[in-house]
Order: sequence, then structure tokens, then C-alpha cells
Amino acid sequence: MNFIKSPSQFFQASIIGLSNGVLYALIALGYTLVYGIIELINFAHGDLFMLSAVFSANFITIWFHKESSGPAAWGVFFMCLVSVMLAAASVNIGIERFAYRRLRRAPKLAPLITAVGVSFVLQFIGLRWNGSGPKTWNSVLPAGKLSFSGISIPYTTMISFAVTIPLLLLMSWIVTRTRQGKAMRATAQDQDAARLMGINVDRTISFTFALGGALAGAAGLLFQQTRGLTSYNLGYQLGLIAFTSAVMGGIGNLQGAVLGALLIGLIQGLNDGLPIGLGQQWSQTVVFSILILLMAFKPTGLLGKAVTEKV
Repeated sequence: MNFIKSPSQFFQASIIGLSNGVLYALIALGYTLVYGIIELINFAHGDLFMLSAVFSANFITIWFHKESSGPAAWGVFFMCLVSVMLAAASVNIGIERFAYRRLRRAPKLAPLITAVGVSFVLQFIGLRWNGSGPKTWNSVLPAGKLSFSGISIPYTTMISFAVTIPLLLLMSWIVTRTRQGKAMRATAQDQDAARLMGINVDRTISFTFALGGALAGAAGLLFQQTRGLTSYNLGYQLGLIAFTSAVMGGIGNLQGAVLGALLIGLIQGLNDGLPIGLGQQWSQTVVFSILILLMAFKPTGLLGKAVTEKV
């Protein structure tokens, strides 16, 4: 049996996998940012991504009547990118302010159940807005592809990389180099100590939610434009994969979330595109089987570190 028919087949499958991986990374970072600062699994985050995809489809196709590529459509695309990031950030700030803030010192189960409740609320909004079935939309991104040496890279994939990589670098710069990023890291380490140092903890946590929401908004637009699809249950489907990425890399670790997302995307791409793979219908089974094995031998994830509980 030929595991790989040709090197071009391997590279083709890898490119497809990595293009999925960078999309997962945008969503996974939202999970890991929030967990890192308040130790909450924000189950509503995937549904925020779903609403961002629905918002983007309506913004471009219905409100601005763009269904094909062109200079004007490019302008609308970038207008939508800014708008959906701002809208998703604002929604996430509202969720933190009204749903989670009062529960910070409550037993861990209370904010967890609240997050599940917020997830159902956002799903219902998506159901009412998008309908019960999947909807297909035209894309304003170029439909062609770049071909060389037996490898074909769709322009939509190249654009996805071109938008996602700068966003990931910008997010990394904000967290590691800016004053607000230092406040985020201090708050994540010890909220009480951060307050004593003059850090506005409430504002810092809100900023963290805004940052995660903005990344989910960008992911929603890119998914809608590259896949041409929206559905009210997208948040569960891709949110689960993104959350798995964060856990695989080490929940709370930003680099780990990106690494986990790229690995999962690559695993899916190779499983779907190579003869050795089990096929697309088994993709999630393969991913979660690898996750279970990893957790058995390294419970903190690839880049996660064991933390000693303070008494």
C-alpha cells in the first residue's frame, strides 16, 4: 500500500490542513485568553464565532449587495473585517460584564453553568437569524488558485493566511509588549496583587474578553468567505475543535493554543488527503483519539506547565 502517492499530494494535504489550523488558532486563542486570566471555560465563545459568520454574510451580501470579487467588494470585505471584530469584541465585553463578573469569586460550577447558558442564548439568536438549516453564500474573494509542481493553492487559502498571520502577530505583540499586555499577565498571575499594584482588574479582564472576541469575529468572517456557509450550530462544531486545540497545546498558554490548532489542522488535512488516512468521516475520531493519548501521558498539554496550588 502506498502511504503517499507523491510529494505534491503530501504538500497539498498539509496546506489544506494548515489553512484550517490558522482558523482554529483564532478561535482557540479566545478560549485560552479567558481561561488564562480568570480560569473560566467560556463555552459561549464558539457561538460568538458562529454569530460573527452570520453577521459577515449579511453585512457583505445583504446589506452591501456584494456577491462577486472586485475592487468595491474588497473594500466591503475589509470594512466587514473591522466591523465584525468590533461587534464581536463589544458582545464579549457585554457577556463578561453582565454574565460573568459577579461570579468571579463564586464556586467554579456557577460561572461554568452560566457559560453554558450564554452559549444556548447565542445559539438561539443564531437560529432565529440564520434559520434552522445551513445557508450557502457567494464569496467576494477571488475564486482562482495558484498551481505549481502539482500543488494547487486556492486564493482564498492565501488570503486566509494573509489575514490570520498578522492578526496572530499583533495579538502576540499586544500581550507581550504593551502596558495592557503586562497588566493582563499580572492579573492572570494574581488578581489581588495586581490591584495592589494599581492595575484596574475589571478593565483588564474586559480588555481580554474584547481581544478574544475580536479574534473570533475575524475567524467568523474568514470561515464564511472561504467556506461560503453559515449554520446556527457552527459554534459547537468548530468551537469544540478550537477548544480541543487549546487543551492540546496547554490551556492558558497562547503559543500552545496556536501550536495545538496547527497540529489538529495538519492531522485533519493529512487524514483526509492521504491514502494512509481514514477519510473525512473519521477526522474528529482521529483528532480526539490523539488528544486522549496525549492527555494520558501529558495532562497539561504540549506546552502547559503543572501549577502548584497555593494554600
